Amino acid sequence: MPLRDAIADGLVPGPRLLTSAGQILPGDRSREELRSLVREHQARGADVIKAIAPNVIPSNLARRMVEVQLQTICGEARALGLRAIVHTQDRHGVLAAVGAGCTQVEHGTFADDEALRAMAAAGVYFDPHIGLSLQNYLEHRERFLGAPGYTEQDLAAMERTIPLLAPLFRWALGAGARMPLGSDAVAGAHGQNAREIAARVESGGQRPMDAIVSATSLAAESLGLSDTIGALAPGYAADVIAVAGDPLQDIRALQRVAFVMKGGQVY
Repeated sequence: MPLRDAIADGLVPGPRLLTSAGQILPGDRSREELRSLVREHQARGADVIKAIAPNVIPSNLARRMVEVQLQTICGEARALGLRAIVHTQDRHGVLAAVGAGCTQVEHGTFADDEALRAMAAAGVYFDPHIGLSLQNYLEHRERFLGAPGYTEQDLAAMERTIPLLAPLFRWALGAGARMPLGSDAVAGAHGQNAREIAARVESGGQRPMDAIVSATSLAAESLGLSDTIGALAPGYAADVIAVAGDPLQDIRALQRVAFVMKGGQVY
């Protein structure tokens, strides 16, 4: 939060930052404990609430418990005027997030047609990460190997997962899911976000302009900031980039940034 606030106050240069102030892992916490956690995160300055659903939800009882927990977390966030996003890989986690009225699903790698169409029907945003996140971990495996969650087995699982990502995106596109561009944590990949846009076009079959919209106006809408950023229009913050080339003809032109303006200031 101090960095976010320093950037917002013009003390240091940087991008617009939003923070979840941490992640909520429900575990076996009670509903009141979960509500209290959401309020604690808000008090610490959270712009959004991020919940973690299990990657695998094995039984009907577990699914119902996850749904109740997400209803509690997302409901409390909504009451406080905050977005609530859910990290989940499991189709049941996606369906639970939709049923709980959460704002957005991150990853959803093992979602199926039912889950994808449920998100689309409910207007839940979906951020699948197909071109940068796992690829970055593997490209810099020596930096991650040995950290929690980054064993040789974990990295091998990432390698096996990558071929599933483009088909997932195409499936979600066909289902009508609203997919703003996101980047996950991807330490070491900041500044390479355009790789994700390129993957959506080259591997995911998205039209170039739609991919650009996903990174601009749709992303702003998903953040609840569509009245201030994400478009070039009177009254909006003057956030502008220019690139060398025409991204409608060559989407990788977005990786050749030649001009950056934020809030009317040229960097």
